[in-house]
Amino acid sequence: MAENLIISTATDKKSRYESLIPQIEGLTMGEPDLIANLSNIAAALRYGMGFFWVGFYLVKENQLVLGPFQGPIACTRIAKGKGVCGTSWAQKETIIVPNVDEFPGHIACSSDSKSEIVLPAFNSSGEVALILDVDSDQLNEFDETDAHYLKQVMQLIEKML
Repeated sequence: MAENLIISTATDKKSRYESLIPQIEGLTMGEPDLIANLSNIAAALRYGMGFFWVGFYLVKENQLVLGPFQGPIACTRIAKGKGVCGTSWAQKETIIVPNVDEFPGHIACSSDSKSEIVLPAFNSSGEVALILDVDSDQLNEFDETDAHYLKQVMQLIEKML
């Protein structure tokens, strides 16, 4: 397991992701504990990419329950189909929200969040096992570049499920 995170000084997010993802793989390689891995992934994404909030919600008893995260205090439980995270779970797809105030039913865990990207991870049965939620304190922060590289992170996580 790698012990240090080398944060890229590249100005474009593609280069930062390409530097960060192999480090995330190194952080998690050989570690069987999912919670430990999710904790390190959340920290690596927050500090490596400069995100406002990064966290995971785990599917437990038909609801999303807050898991490892980095950033301000967060919502603890989210129902399926509610907010961006619950909608991503229900629809089994990535959702990019340029302005959270314009997302119907958005759950404002932090009034400082302005935009968001949410991605599901699937277990071997094809069911959503957890959600990655990344928030920005800036509008229009996320795009298809984020979706592309964060899906690679989710593929690493799916191997752990």
